[in-house]
Amino acid sequence: MRIIAGEYKGRQLKSVPGHLTRPTTDKVKEAVFQIMGPFFDGGDALDLFAGSGGLGIEALSRGIDRTIFVDKSPQAIHIINENLQKLKLEERSEVFRADAFRALQAAAKRSFSFKLVLLDPPYGKVKIEKILQKLLDLELVATNTWVYCEHDTSEQLPAAHPRLSIVKQANYGGTICITIYKVN
Repeated sequence: MRIIAGEYKGRQLKSVPGHLTRPTTDKVKEAVFQIMGPFFDGGDALDLFAGSGGLGIEALSRGIDRTIFVDKSPQAIHIINENLQKLKLEERSEVFRADAFRALQAAAKRSFSFKLVLLDPPYGKVKIEKILQKLLDLELVATNTWVYCEHDTSEQLPAAHPRLSIVKQANYGGTICITIYKVN
């Protein structure tokens, strides 16, 4: 696992050992960041279900000011912290061990407004549609926020929504599907 582009291009990242966490492949990462804008002009990102933190760190490398990393696995939190320390990104990040919905409530209390949201939950365990609605209900996203969703091909995300427009939906390798939304 490596960083594809930006300030930390080519740097290796540790992944969470075992089969419970599946890192986003370099091919998928490269494709989705090309769509969302190869580089960002600041702003905050939320990497929910962060795993090793690879997506959020990629966003930092490409110009996001700060990323909030959330995962409920202690092992994942340890690896995220190791990766951030290795790249000296502790000042540009916050890491929380929490349930996703609790983390969203906490972010709302702190009045966060994210420019980029990265959602890659364990397949079949969390309904992304519920997370999307919670992000909107808590006003954690503003107009033009990018929302990246990685999910199993069997999970169908809404194609039509009053506040979300699909920018891209693609299938990678028959098991991974990505849906990228822009907030209206």
